[in-house]
Amino acid sequence: MIGMNDTPGQGDQDDPKNPFQGTPFEQLFGSMGAQGMPDLGALFSQVQAMMQPFDGPVNWQLATDLARKTVAASPDPSPDSAQTNAVADAVRLADLWLDEATDFSSGVTSTAAWSRAEWIESTREVWQRLVEPVAEHVVGAMGAALPGEAKAMAGPFLGMLTQMGGALFGSQIGTAIGGLASEVLTASDIGLPLGPTGRAALLPANIAAFAEGLDVPAEDVTLYLALREAAHQRLFAHVPWLREHLLTAVADYGRGISIDTAGIEEQLRSLDPSNMEEIQSALEGGLFAPTKSPAQEAALQRLETTLALVEGWVDEVVGQATANRMPSAARLHEAVRRRRAAGGPAEETFAALVGLELRPRRLRDASTLWGSLRARQGVEARDAVWLHPDLLPTADDLDDPLGFREGLDMPRGEMSAEEFDAALQQLLDGPDTGGSGEPDGSGEPGV
Repeated sequence: MIGMNDTPGQGDQDDPKNPFQGTPFEQLFGSMGAQGMPDLGALFSQVQAMMQPFDGPVNWQLATDLARKTVAASPDPSPDSAQTNAVADAVRLADLWLDEATDFSSGVTSTAAWSRAEWIESTREVWQRLVEPVAEHVVGAMGAALPGEAKAMAGPFLGMLTQMGGALFGSQIGTAIGGLASEVLTASDIGLPLGPTGRAALLPANIAAFAEGLDVPAEDVTLYLALREAAHQRLFAHVPWLREHLLTAVADYGRGISIDTAGIEEQLRSLDPSNMEEIQSALEGGLFAPTKSPAQEAALQRLETTLALVEGWVDEVVGQATANRMPSAARLHEAVRRRRAAGGPAEETFAALVGLELRPRRLRDASTLWGSLRARQGVEARDAVWLHPDLLPTADDLDDPLGFREGLDMPRGEMSAEEFDAALQQLLDGPDTGGSGEPDGSGEPGV
């Protein structure tokens, strides 16, 4: 049926599909003219804007500009003094409550109330470290992997494909980060240490949107999120290897990503370069998708397990800190958990680009494990697991969270230095096998 504003002859037949749809080159060749050829005027304009000189595999200036334009699409004022003071007061109270829930002392050295744009600027350095290893491999393979039809369309720009790829990757990363900036509630909201060390930061505008419909006082929402942020800061401050461990794990995972150019070439042999629909179908089917080796799949599982353990520990200590203090804590806890489990478009975009889920899939199991360990062996034993990466629970341990370290008892109460060293050595050595040389099934150490 022809709509009121349509004219005969217009529609799909005169609006050919872009063969680059679904790839990082979609934006560059987004303006298609007759017979599927690019609109050269629009193409030159896009290239001029995107081909400014930049260092590294990603055009981060472009990424930052696009991220800020994304959040500027809706009002994004800097928090006023009242909001800044409210965040500082909430973090101070949160730290007092957490003192009774963990032996780790406060890791907060400063507080901040951020706008979305301020979150973008304050986390840019860490995003660069996380994304560039992936971009370096993916962008480097794009030129070699382009189908023949795409090479013909690129024409004189073939020599600049690497730089174009860096700009296009930057544009997609910028859009994803801008989307996340509209969703995150605190500096540590996604479990990774994105902000400056020791700075507990909340985003009042996003928190206000999150609080809508919860039927919980606004002050409780801010305090609960301040508790989670302060708990993250304590963990990262008192587990000195954890920050580097997580960031390095993401970077190492990214460095191992590759484009299967041989597989692409094999698929392309069966394609008809004149059949745009066939090329379109191949591109949408993941022709340029990064491939994961078995080693990478294992690395990804370890990384996701560590993220779940971080978030599960935060759940556990915040639950202890709010017990008998905040009646709305259970409702807020479930709201935060549902929000993390559901994810959002920005998280999906980041997962598509980097191959990493930002939300821990085994959060409930991790929370149960930490709570069970505290109930059986005390706060000291629970927090002592963070002393060394080899002590951390594995994915297998999350399959049986109630049995983690069941055969090992850490002394309760005050310990001398000698007693603490002996208990730590017991954890590192594993359970007593009684001379059999076989473990008791409590799980192998270490992520």
